[in-house]
Amino acid sequence: MGRPISKLEISADERRELLAQLAVRKAPEDEKLRIRIVLACADGLGGEAIAKKYAVSEQTVSKWRRRYAAYRFAGLTDAPRPGRPRSVDDECVQAVIERTRKAKPTKATHWSVRSMSQASGVSATSVHRIWRAFGLKPHLTKTFKLSTDPHFVAKVRDIVGLYLAPPDRALVLCVDEKSQIQALNRTQPGLPMTFGKPATHTHDYQRHGTTSLFAALDVATGKVIGRLKRRHRSAEFLEFLNAIDRDAPKGLDIHLILDNYGTHKTEAVRSWFAQRPRYHLHFTPTSASWLNLVERFFSTLTTRWLKRGAHVSVADLERSIREYLHQHNQDPKPFTWRRTADQIIASVGRLGRAIS
Repeated sequence: MGRPISKLEISADERRELLAQLAVRKAPEDEKLRIRIVLACADGLGGEAIAKKYAVSEQTVSKWRRRYAAYRFAGLTDAPRPGRPRSVDDECVQAVIERTRKAKPTKATHWSVRSMSQASGVSATSVHRIWRAFGLKPHLTKTFKLSTDPHFVAKVRDIVGLYLAPPDRALVLCVDEKSQIQALNRTQPGLPMTFGKPATHTHDYQRHGTTSLFAALDVATGKVIGRLKRRHRSAEFLEFLNAIDRDAPKGLDIHLILDNYGTHKTEAVRSWFAQRPRYHLHFTPTSASWLNLVERFFSTLTTRWLKRGAHVSVADLERSIREYLHQHNQDPKPFTWRRTADQIIASVGRLGRAIS
C-alpha cells in the first residue's frame, strides 16, 4: 500500500506569488520547473506521478518539496556554493592598482601583465583580472593639448552657441583645409577578402604627389562645398571664398568658423571680407581645431574613402575625392553637436587640474 500522500500546504498568497513567477517570460527555466513541482505537490500529486510528468527523478521532487517546506519561496533558488577561497586579498589588489598607476617598470616605459606579475608576486591571470575589473590599460595612451588662448572661454561659447542655437536667416559654415593628401598606390596588387581571411595589401607604397581639399560644411544640412587645389596658399583660399560666395544663397548672413592658420588672416583675405559685410568670422581657440565640425567630415573622408584607396596619380586622387563629395551631397546628414560650452569648459578645467 505504501505511505499515504501528504499534501504540501501553501497559502493563497503563496500560490499567487508562485503563479506570478511562473508567468515571467524571461525567468530561468530551472526555477520554473521547481515552481511547477511545488504546485503539483500542493495539488496532492504523488512524487512518482510528478517525476513522470516533468521527466525528473523522485529524489528531485522530494528535494524541492523539502526545500519549499523549510524556506518557502527563498528555498527554490540555488544555495551558495563554497568554491575555492580567494588567493588574492584586497591589500594585494590595492597594491597592484597603485603600482600600475603610479610606478614604472625598470626596463620599460609601461607595465605588461608579465612584468607586473613578476614585480608584485601575483599570477599573470590575476593581474589581468584586476586590470580588467578596474579598467586599467597600461598599453594604451591618448594624446592631448590644452589651448593656451587667453580668450578660450569666450571663443568656445561663441562657436558652440552657433552649433546649438544658430541665428535666424543665416548660414553657418565650418571652413578648413585638408592639406597634403597623398596619392598613394601599392607596389603590388592585394588579395580580396575570402572566408576566414581578410583582404590584404602591401605595407609599402608609391607616392605620386599631393593635393589639398578646401571644404565648407553647412552645419544645418550637412552639405559640403569642396574645391581641390594643388597648392595651399592665400591665393587658393581666396579662390575658395569666391566659390562659397557664388554657391551661398544671396541675402543671407554667413558665419564662417575658421582656425588660426596663416592663410586665413593675410591682408588680401582681410580685404576680401571687409568688402563683404555679410560675412562674420569666428576663429577657434589656438590648439582647439576640434571645435570645427568640418574636421569630423575630414575624419570620415579619411577612414571611409582614402585610407584603403590606391591612386596612380594626383588626378586620379582628385577624381576619387570629387566622387565622394558628390555621393555625400546626394544624401547629406548633419553632424549633431551635443556638448554645451559649460560642459566643455568644465572638462578642460578638470584636465588642467589633473596634469598640473
